[in-house]
Amino acid sequence: MTQQNKTVWWALALPLLAVLIWSLNITVTRYVVDYISPVSISFYRWLVAFLVLTPFMLAKVWRERQLVLQHWKQLAVLAAFGMVLYQGLGYTAAHYTTATNMGIINAFIPIFTIFVSMLMLKDIPNRFAVVGSLLSFVGLLYVMTQGNLVNLVQSSGHLGDVMMVLAVFFYAFYGVFLKKWQLQIPLMISLYVQIIFALLYHLPFVLWIGLDAVDQQNAGSVLYAGVFPSLVAPLVWMLAVQMIGPNRTSIFMNLMPVFTAIIANMWLGEAWTKYHTIGGIVILLGILLAQKKVYK
Repeated sequence: MTQQNKTVWWALALPLLAVLIWSLNITVTRYVVDYISPVSISFYRWLVAFLVLTPFMLAKVWRERQLVLQHWKQLAVLAAFGMVLYQGLGYTAAHYTTATNMGIINAFIPIFTIFVSMLMLKDIPNRFAVVGSLLSFVGLLYVMTQGNLVNLVQSSGHLGDVMMVLAVFFYAFYGVFLKKWQLQIPLMISLYVQIIFALLYHLPFVLWIGLDAVDQQNAGSVLYAGVFPSLVAPLVWMLAVQMIGPNRTSIFMNLMPVFTAIIANMWLGEAWTKYHTIGGIVILLGILLAQKKVYK
């Protein structure tokens, strides 16, 4: 019994580590805006991940090439939504909003997933999901307008928050596509092929806008983004899903706003204000309510 408990507690540390890595990446994204363009860090991120994985995955992908060719369209769509639209918009949004706000908006992934599932899978949400979603949306507006909803129509300074909301919306599609298709393909092969597509999608932007050089000011951020949030966190997260289940694992995503705010405060000096507290609590309550099941 003692050994079993130890295994459970060890497993619970896995999603905690993944969320911590992703939260730190949000702060890294905000930190590096003065040193590298969104297109550059997004391209370099997936290039680093590709270079790290290639020695281990190239032969495996070649052996499974018939399986990859069978699902290449789905993998291309997944890469577009999860690696290019979500990440690219996130890197751009960082130029216009704070890491704290980005972390809070990321917590909306479960809420948006509910409604995208309704649209694509005809999965009708229950009353708790609807009320919880509306409650969370009010909390989000409260944070975006710094506690004064009148600012929503009087100010144009919410571009970064709007872009981040759009990014999270695209990521919700990514999750629903995974659920809808349930591809029978090894996870690492799927990840590697999606990374290849992500690099291909970046090429037109790279040719049009160009790439910033990697230097001593941005190299650390590029390497971190390419290794930890791109490879380590997804692997740890998938392992957690296998060990403790998807529902228990997904709850840990609610810690992302808290972790991001703490890191951003310590590293970037971003303030955690009363409107972050009030709005964050409202958002969290809405998310928890939206997860509630209706039992007959």
